[in-house]
Amino acid sequence: MSYGGGGRRGRRGGRGYIDGNGDRWERGAGAGRSRGHSSESDRNRGAGEQRDRPPPHLKGREIGLWYARYGAVRRKQADRRSRAVVQMDEVREQHITQLLNSVQNDQAGPERDDRNPGTSTSGNWHAAVNRDYHCYFDGDAPEEDKLKTGIKNENEDEEIDPDQKKITHKTQRYFSAAVVKDEPPENWDEEEQQQQEEEEDKEKMRRNDKDVEFLFQEVVRDNSLDDRLKRDMQNKKSDPKYREMLKFREQLPSYGKKEELVQLINSNRVLVVSGETGCGKTTQVTQFILDDYINRGMGSMCRVVCTQPRRISAISVAERVAAERAESVGNGNSCGYQIRLQSRLPRRQGSVLYCTTGIILQWLRSDPLLSSISHLVLDEIHERNLQSDVLLIIVKDLLDLRDDLKVILMSATLNAQKFSKYFDHCPMIHIPGLTFPVEEFLLEDVVELTRYRPQNQDRRPSWKKKFWQGRNSRPEKEEKEIEYQESWPCYARTLEDRYSDGTIKTVEMLGNDEKIDLELIHALIRHIVLNEEEGAILVFLPGWDNISSLNDLLMAQQMFRSDRFVIIPLHSLMPTVNQTQVFKRPPPGVRKIVIATNIAETSITIDDVVYVIDGGKIKETNFDINNNISTMTEEWVSLANAKQRKGRAGRVCPGKCYHLYNGLRASLLDAYQLPEIMRTPLEELCLHIKILKLGSIARFLVKALDPPTEKAVSLAIKNLTDLNALDHSENLTALGFHLARLPVEPHIGKLILFGALLGCLNPVLTIAASLSFKDPFFIPLGKEKMADMRRKALSRNSKSDHLTIVNAFQGWEEAKQCGARYERDYCWDNFLSANTLQMLHNMKDQFAEHLMHTGFVSSKDPKDPKSNVNSDNEKLIKAVIVAGLYPKVAMIRPSYSKKRPGVKVYTQADGKVCIHPKSVNAEETEFNYRWLIYHLKMRTSSIFLYDCTEVSPFSLLFFGGDITIQRDDGQETVAVDQWIVFRSPARIAHLVKSLKKELDSRLEDKIRNPAPVDWQNSQSKDCAVFTAIVDLITTQEKPAASAQDYDRTRPSAQRGQHVYFNSDDDDDD
Repeated sequence: MSYGGGGRRGRRGGRGYIDGNGDRWERGAGAGRSRGHSSESDRNRGAGEQRDRPPPHLKGREIGLWYARYGAVRRKQADRRSRAVVQMDEVREQHITQLLNSVQNDQAGPERDDRNPGTSTSGNWHAAVNRDYHCYFDGDAPEEDKLKTGIKNENEDEEIDPDQKKITHKTQRYFSAAVVKDEPPENWDEEEQQQQEEEEDKEKMRRNDKDVEFLFQEVVRDNSLDDRLKRDMQNKKSDPKYREMLKFREQLPSYGKKEELVQLINSNRVLVVSGETGCGKTTQVTQFILDDYINRGMGSMCRVVCTQPRRISAISVAERVAAERAESVGNGNSCGYQIRLQSRLPRRQGSVLYCTTGIILQWLRSDPLLSSISHLVLDEIHERNLQSDVLLIIVKDLLDLRDDLKVILMSATLNAQKFSKYFDHCPMIHIPGLTFPVEEFLLEDVVELTRYRPQNQDRRPSWKKKFWQGRNSRPEKEEKEIEYQESWPCYARTLEDRYSDGTIKTVEMLGNDEKIDLELIHALIRHIVLNEEEGAILVFLPGWDNISSLNDLLMAQQMFRSDRFVIIPLHSLMPTVNQTQVFKRPPPGVRKIVIATNIAETSITIDDVVYVIDGGKIKETNFDINNNISTMTEEWVSLANAKQRKGRAGRVCPGKCYHLYNGLRASLLDAYQLPEIMRTPLEELCLHIKILKLGSIARFLVKALDPPTEKAVSLAIKNLTDLNALDHSENLTALGFHLARLPVEPHIGKLILFGALLGCLNPVLTIAASLSFKDPFFIPLGKEKMADMRRKALSRNSKSDHLTIVNAFQGWEEAKQCGARYERDYCWDNFLSANTLQMLHNMKDQFAEHLMHTGFVSSKDPKDPKSNVNSDNEKLIKAVIVAGLYPKVAMIRPSYSKKRPGVKVYTQADGKVCIHPKSVNAEETEFNYRWLIYHLKMRTSSIFLYDCTEVSPFSLLFFGGDITIQRDDGQETVAVDQWIVFRSPARIAHLVKSLKKELDSRLEDKIRNPAPVDWQNSQSKDCAVFTAIVDLITTQEKPAASAQDYDRTRPSAQRGQHVYFNSDDDDDD
């Protein structure tokens, strides 16, 4: 492909440059010369005329066009000549041939010795060689393989009679790897076989998957249980603890609506319950339903499940409800909770379960009708997160299939009417709040109160700060910012009568700063502590970095280190054990300070909060469809967020809320946050839709409360197809099943799976955690160059941002073992955040535990030696990064511009891009290979790759896309997806393609039937194939000698010498 027009330098002919094979491009006689160009040159060339000059009869614009064509031809020829050579030594060539012959002989028998006959897509070796290359990692699977995975074409689903679908839907299962049949469906006795499979599947699920344990319960009326539950309820009324809790419950506004709520729920299939903060709807409505059934002698028929958007809220609400019922949570009592990989389940019948929304989506894979659930309560639906919006669509469709299901939608007062309309104008009921009056303060009031003046203000323009932070706002946000700047002078004049000049100047300064001023919050906390009455302080900040920095700022002062203060950071990624202490009231004389994200807006209630500090910012994911770029940025809160935060202050007595934005900013706040489904990438969502067998992705999403754009949906499907999580018929592949189950976006999920399968788990989990959360480096003001140097040193010449993070993390772990002082010094010296590193550590543990539960590894320890036999192999880790992030590939070309030395980088979609200055590859000039793999690409002043890793030809061939073998003007080539092209002798290319085919087949088997790879078993074909691949990647990769040699000789190059990739249109950029 061409990357631009012709250039100025190098237009003179020359002796041609010699590549690694000793071939020569004679001046003007390259094999790739275009026909038009060569004939024109031949016709017009005089005896002494150079070939790189235009014909004399051309004038003006024609000369420019001639140079453009000539430059393009020259670059194409140089591109061809500079292709890396894929080669292997004779010993390894023989070894690979023998290995493939061994596999051929093994497959020629009735079945392979190490896997089930029905799970192989390779089939007979000879047949496989002679047919088109298919595998689950490279697009469409053969039709017989689709049958084997139990995945039907969507069109087949649509042909089923609706009445029949209603019956069969109950027993339908969506096969995970373990449920694949060994024979085609036409050979089964369908009735008996299906029944047997269902029972086996259900039993296996019960044994192996604790997350769906509560689901598998046949709800049958049990008169003896009904009587026992009714007696227990009567006995409770004489329990002092229960009576004390009942007195508290009776004071809640929701308790006054008990009879009306129960009547509405019993007489309607769907009910919307809206309520102000503190009305008690989350804890009381579920109990009203259960108690009503028990009192009517039908307790055994009641199974209430209530969803929560976050793990901590599911746990805390369940514990509160259990306490109100004078019970412990779980342990077979009436109330329990279920979050991913953790549960305390209630009794099977006559119970309430609080769980995360994700758990319900997981249950739907096993039982699409949620047959054992009598009441489904969807709480906090006003938050409009991705999962809850999807669940709304599913539940709406589910109501057509289950007449007996009751659905209760619970929301803050925001948009309740919209939800009622979505569910065919179902009835609504509003519960008033129980809050005391709250006095509000804006930024100008806070500055006046505290006399705060910022010290080290970041004076960099906002575009530069966004550039370094990797931020890019939506166009409508930028418009608001312009309006703010234009309106400020007028607003400032309105402040002059009420505030001092110093305050107005400070407010102006803070209003222009993108970052929250933590020193101001510190000063405000001191003011509250020294001047206000007792009461807990709740601080809202956008993310973990702000939370940890403020915590460090407070702990640096002796006053806050005393036993008169309890400081609790609260974040959804923190261990749930640590988060529960936030609800405990401190002893008299001790003030609690909670530093939280928006998790504390609605999901949890901290009863003793009197003072709220609203930082005014919230983390928001935005997605640029045109550039296929996703960003997580700090944006101003909406009015709805601000109202919720204010409501947290008036729980126990009159409170105070301090908003850290001025009155002008308040007038420009959006009414609501944009629903997540309209501003995030949809790949994860699409996988959920397919794993739940919900039909066409586009047809499903158009039914959403606020549907995403068609372009966003199409892009997500394309990306999943490129990743080979979906085939070209939009069916889920075996790989897609596991990616749908991992709690990360699909590319990172694939990276994790391949790291587990190829024995380099620990470093790959470090990379995956940092890509999911953030890298641990920070760039202090004024020390950018020093931070770059430290990062470069940690890269150890790996030419990889991803391996730099692995090295940094490993160094931190070693320093931590030596003691707190060593850890602190290490982080300080290398510009690393210890808090971020600790968060990455926690995430790695979470990933490893998930892999153990799904069977890919045998231990939940990321450092388990069995999972890390190849963790010291840097080249293999790079290959695994390719496996995860492909097709995010960029091409490197040398740049000989004196103005901008280094390299030029191109992607297939965007043309020329830049490596971000914070990357370790930003100023790199000596690359071993011509290809980079990247994760984050963002457009600011240009399009930047924020993180990238140099990768080798074998990495791309084995872990990239489809391989094609062809001749290109006499040159034997092997290509990945037809644009990443290497030179290779045909026999080697065919050997590589056959080995990739076998690798994909082995990996597919592992994906279908997860099991750790036994690297010690020399008889294992898996081990033999994987080891051969690792050996090739490790030993047969040699730097592209031609490019490096030429780089070294270029300074003394003669005038007129032709240079490799000298596309001089870039001299001026």
